[in-house]
Amino acid sequence: MSINSFEFRTVPAIQVEWSGAQQLGQRLAERFSARRLFLVTDAGLVKAGLIAPIVVGLEASGFTVTIFDSVVADPPEAVLLDAVEKAKAAECGIVVGLGGGSSLDVAKLTAVLTVAEQPLSELYGIGKVTGSRMPLVLVPTTAGTGSEVTNISILTTGETTKMGVVSPQLYADYVLLDGELTVGLPAIHTAATGIDAMVHAIEAYTSRHKKNPLSDALAREALRFLGSNLLAACRDGSNREAREAMLLGAMLAGQAFANSPVAAVHALAYPLGGHYHVPHGLSNALMLGPVLRFNAATAAPLYAELADVLGVPGAGDASARSNAFVDAMQRLMDESGAPRRLRDVGVSEEKLPLLANDAMKQTRLLVNNPVDVTEADALRLYQEAF
Repeated sequence: MSINSFEFRTVPAIQVEWSGAQQLGQRLAERFSARRLFLVTDAGLVKAGLIAPIVVGLEASGFTVTIFDSVVADPPEAVLLDAVEKAKAAECGIVVGLGGGSSLDVAKLTAVLTVAEQPLSELYGIGKVTGSRMPLVLVPTTAGTGSEVTNISILTTGETTKMGVVSPQLYADYVLLDGELTVGLPAIHTAATGIDAMVHAIEAYTSRHKKNPLSDALAREALRFLGSNLLAACRDGSNREAREAMLLGAMLAGQAFANSPVAAVHALAYPLGGHYHVPHGLSNALMLGPVLRFNAATAAPLYAELADVLGVPGAGDASARSNAFVDAMQRLMDESGAPRRLRDVGVSEEKLPLLANDAMKQTRLLVNNPVDVTEADALRLYQEAF
């Protein structure tokens, strides 16, 4: 079998350690010379008491810590620019993102913009960042976005629109996966973020243009971890084995889609976040079933392989196994407890044509789908999800 030319990139260092956040100061002191640290997180984690002991450990290791806890879901540009202003004012030399995907995305761009001469408006798109950045450390507290190992940051750029910065400079220097940080995540968020991670693995595996043997291997292993542990993590949030497996699976899926990009599920999910502020993971979960069925005939050989990865019982040709995979994913989503219909999250039926029109603007993503998606297709998919 001939192998097409491809390039694979990822972060240089990943530490997997239960309770590792308690030693974060020591780990960073050994790796970085900067001691003025800018910690990007959200107010919910501060209120939950998760941040304070980590800060104590950082300060004990010689770091002066400035906490920025204004990150919100689907962060707007103003939040990022506020973070950059505060990081500059504190003369910070290292950025740590600790939280969900939104905090990690803001941390990445803060590390760039604090030292960059480019304005934010010039960074949107693929490969537009020209300068360097400050040292960057990412610590996820959800098993979902995989942002800790991607070169992508997504911002809300208007009332209802999102744009992405995709550049090698956004790969972190050091990633810590501490499953203990995910223990407090409620079941519904565990379900939505876990399904989000599965979407990343599935879309990377079926991506039209940059799919490659390395991304395939990562996507398969990610799906194996995620599929066999999602329900256990949802049913018992303190299950250490399930929590660690989900976090590792989400990271592997992140490595996969950073190199073999996501497609129509994400393209259709973004307008839901823009218009209705549906969290990213949940919007992906809501659109996955319809898009899987839409792609199933064309992607049958690949979906059949993923059926084997998930251990879906049964036999038959590629078409039969593909359908079995789609059915198995549907059952998994139903059993997870995540909302299953657009109407359940406040979406109104008359807005579906507007959502379909907005989805067509996600050309960066749609081009990767195994099947071309027209605006009429998008509308039908939203109607099916409604």
